[in-house]
Amino acid sequence: MKWTSGDVAIYEKERDYIDTALIPLLPVAIDQGARRLASGGELVGLVAAEAERQLRGRVFLLPAFVYFADEPRPSLAERLAGWTSRLGQEGMKHVFYVTCDPAWQEGEEADRVWLVPDVPLENMEESYRHELVKEQAAELIRFFVSCWTKR
Repeated sequence: MKWTSGDVAIYEKERDYIDTALIPLLPVAIDQGARRLASGGELVGLVAAEAERQLRGRVFLLPAFVYFADEPRPSLAERLAGWTSRLGQEGMKHVFYVTCDPAWQEGEEADRVWLVPDVPLENMEESYRHELVKEQAAELIRFFVSCWTKR
């Protein structure tokens, strides 16, 4: 399920079976580092979409949590904790995040975060890019399954 009107309509009918939310965490910058962050965000989006496609009916891919890369971490962590709490109140038993920002691997949400590699996509051949996305999505799905069996 994706954040589209059609998928939300299905979610409303089938919400008892869709217990996992996936949210991309996307840092942005307009100055130095913008190209690298844009490339990382692109890969995050591709991996999240592929994982959702393979787990359609179990995972709800929500819109990205977008933030400036230089925002203070405590306020970001507080905002993200609010999202996690709200999704739990709405019935999501599992909330996961996928990002290219290694700073999320520390802190309260670290056990819910999947980090994709910081790989520049702009000069990568399409076939290699596709293979990278498939590999990362497969690893993300294994991460989900591991977490699902623990809880």
